[in-house]
Amino acid sequence: MMHGKSDSDITSLAASSPPRSPKRAGGYYVQSPSRDSAHDGGGAGGYKSSSMQATPVYNSPNESPSHPSYGRHSRASSVSRFSGILRGGSGRKGGGGGGGDLKAVNAKGWPECSVIEEEGSYEGLSGGDSGLSGRCKVALGFVSFLLLFTVICLIVWGAARPYEPDVVVKSIAMDNFYAGEGTDHSGVPTKMVTLNCSLNMIVYNPASMFGIHVSSGPVRLLYSEIAIGVGQVRKYYQPSRSHRLVSAVIHGEKVPLYGAGGGLSLSGNDGATVPLTVDFELVSRGYVIGKLVRVTHRAHVTCRITVDAKRARTRIPKKACAVYKA
Repeated sequence: MMHGKSDSDITSLAASSPPRSPKRAGGYYVQSPSRDSAHDGGGAGGYKSSSMQATPVYNSPNESPSHPSYGRHSRASSVSRFSGILRGGSGRKGGGGGGGDLKAVNAKGWPECSVIEEEGSYEGLSGGDSGLSGRCKVALGFVSFLLLFTVICLIVWGAARPYEPDVVVKSIAMDNFYAGEGTDHSGVPTKMVTLNCSLNMIVYNPASMFGIHVSSGPVRLLYSEIAIGVGQVRKYYQPSRSHRLVSAVIHGEKVPLYGAGGGLSLSGNDGATVPLTVDFELVSRGYVIGKLVRVTHRAHVTCRITVDAKRARTRIPKKACAVYKA
């Protein structure tokens, strides 16, 4: 039920409402009875309070609260629009104690509302992805690559390991070999031996995948456990599946024999035979995958021979030599 406006209501509304800009001339007011007036309509004194609310009319969508304008005019008009409502509400509360509750208005002229704070993070809503980080993935990939490469290298090394080079001592050629009396560096008289000879051998590389680098330790020529001559095989490279004739030059000069030289005699028309021992170690290295995969073999060779001092060359039978591979 609509009630007529009293002079006091019109005067209060006019005093509390700020002047409006010409752009808001299209606004209108809706008067509705408040809850207090509806309940107090039949009360004593017949006092009735009415609620006035301004409903603005917007000329364009940009002027609506959904599209706020940040200009000076729009902000001033927005503040003036809501200030009338707040003042009217406060006047009703002070005058009649009735009227609906109004929400607080922020600086932009919008009603404030409480914010609902949610506990927890949103990480669990992204599909439950608990994967590793980028650094962990890179480290894991690098370790996997190293393991795979190591396994491949071990397989290649195991396949190349059985290819051991073969060493066959063929002959020894004496260029100079004689013995005579003399004194050592301390002046002790003893029998002295001087010799020059060359030891010939054949080295075979059975490997089909790689070549080998061949070298040797000291090549010693022994008489009664005394080294009367020492030489060495010069380092060289030998390709796969190949044979090579290798020579080691052995030299000894004025080597004292002391007590062992009592039975050595190189004189006589028929010549003299001297029991000697050839002892050396041959080392071969094969680089299968560069220097990452290297195969090393060692062959220790010992030959017990008898040399005729009057003959230039002495053949060494194969059964006279023992080869120990490692």
